[in-house]
Amino acid sequence: MLDTVFVWLLIALFAPLASAIFAGVFIRAKDKMFIGVVCSALVILSTIASLALMELVSDNRLISVSLADFISTGFLDVKFSFLIDSVSAVMMVVVGIVSSVVHVYSIYYMWDDENFAKFFSFLGLFVFSMLVLVTSDNFLGLFIGWEGVGLCSWLLIGFWYDRSNYSWCANEAFIMNRIADLGMLLGIFLIYLNFGSLRYEVVFANAASLEPEILTLIAALLFIGAMGKSAQFPFHTWLADAMAGPTPVSALIHAATMVTAGVYLVIRANAIFALAPEVSGFIVCLGAFVAVFAASMALVHNDLKKIIAYSTLSQLGYMFVAAGLGAYWIALFHLATHAFFKALLFLGAGNVMHAMKDDLNIQNMGGLYKFMRPTAILMCIGSLALCGFYPFAGFFSKDKILEAAWSADAYFIWALLFAGAAMTTFYSVRLIMLVFFGKQKFTHHPHEAKGFALIAMGVLAVPAVIAGFFEHDFAEFVLSILPGFKASIPHGVEVILIAITLAMISAVAIGTIWTYGKGKFSPNLKNCKFYKILIAQYFIPQIYERVIVRGYERLSEICAKCDGAIIDASVDLVARIAVKSGEGADRVSNSGDLSANLRWMVLGSFILLILAFAL
Repeated sequence: MLDTVFVWLLIALFAPLASAIFAGVFIRAKDKMFIGVVCSALVILSTIASLALMELVSDNRLISVSLADFISTGFLDVKFSFLIDSVSAVMMVVVGIVSSVVHVYSIYYMWDDENFAKFFSFLGLFVFSMLVLVTSDNFLGLFIGWEGVGLCSWLLIGFWYDRSNYSWCANEAFIMNRIADLGMLLGIFLIYLNFGSLRYEVVFANAASLEPEILTLIAALLFIGAMGKSAQFPFHTWLADAMAGPTPVSALIHAATMVTAGVYLVIRANAIFALAPEVSGFIVCLGAFVAVFAASMALVHNDLKKIIAYSTLSQLGYMFVAAGLGAYWIALFHLATHAFFKALLFLGAGNVMHAMKDDLNIQNMGGLYKFMRPTAILMCIGSLALCGFYPFAGFFSKDKILEAAWSADAYFIWALLFAGAAMTTFYSVRLIMLVFFGKQKFTHHPHEAKGFALIAMGVLAVPAVIAGFFEHDFAEFVLSILPGFKASIPHGVEVILIAITLAMISAVAIGTIWTYGKGKFSPNLKNCKFYKILIAQYFIPQIYERVIVRGYERLSEICAKCDGAIIDASVDLVARIAVKSGEGADRVSNSGDLSANLRWMVLGSFILLILAFAL
């Protein structure tokens, strides 16, 4: 049995790496279909292995496999070791299914790109890094995968680096994540200093014995890293700008996998966060704020991909609320369901983008339903799941989060999430109406995506519709690892809350359809101050530009002047003195007396050491 587990784990982990290497080796090959099919087959094989591992841990088993020593010293012993339990198995399967679909879809989407093979190489490397992140049994392995997906995100956002501003967007994402990752790294250092180990098993078993203040600090530092990776305020601006990358990247990295790594970290380290109520309370408040904050910006935005990106931010806020309330299994459930329907929406946006010749302004669309009926149906499925209509997957997972907030007597948090659900319905229906229905605003003839790309999207549509019906099976599966949480709401109240939510969603949807169908929105709304605030993203990017970016530029200019006035001037002074010494100095330095030269060198080194220690 151990040999079987070992083989499945090796396939699950290293098949995507083999895909990356294969595409890299054949980066100049002209047979794009061969490269795309082989890379997709390897990732699908990894997904099959992940499903096999999920089956093996379904009877509450834990699979621990050590491949080799990583760091082995007198004070630190870390191995290349991996832990497969119900939580990591769920993450592996979610990553595998979405990445398999994205690989197949990318054959269509990237077909005309001259760097086709390079794109697949980056995708494979990302999947490998993400799997390392979710399967490592220690914080160091998690951090390696964490930085790996950050690197791949930078590579893929800036994939078209020769296009205007794309490299800037990639750098913004990379730098913001590195700032947040410093907090996470300090948290990992603190874990080692206090526990003497980085293995989850040791850390979580002894977490309760640590001083509350230190434990709170560790939780806070780890959550800073989670905030950056999951683009929570104030690190949120990078995610919308990351839409500069190819659309399959948005579907894989910035909707379904990498951005959920922060949520996964909180779920995985629940033993720490459960003992730090102050940090957990902050997570709840921040999550609720972001759920409404991001949804409000999506209300008025006209960029197709950025609307879906703001939606991702909002839904990540819902997940953090659940995790902060201690409903870790509910957070993981919404993470899984959201991955399917949000990736579906992004791939649908890719179809629309191709059909509209890369125009992403939804105000320039309309009437695409008659040209792209399959894409329209698939995006409607994704939108209905996102809104939370019954019986789509989003209804079950999002409703559980609302129930968790009500059960915890966090009525204000519940109200914010309820408002967020109303906003989600409005901007989702608005997007569908402006893109696929209403008056046609273009003159060319749009084309539908290839059949195999639509079939791949259909794979995501299935769980987007039915995944919610497996709620109880999912809970039973992951509660073998995660703490139990059951909403303590009387059945009658629970029914009323669900009915109110569904009634509100239906009313907003019908009102939005009628308003946009009849063209009732006045153009004068764009002159409203609140509209201007929302379209400007609350002026936060401008504040960052003026305060942080320009402030850093001024500091750099001051440092450059100091460098010229002190460091450069000192070097120039030494040179002038040497020149003035004339032939005497020249005779000393060029006398051919090695002993004299050595004495001068030792004297100079001694003076430099004195200056170094003195300063």
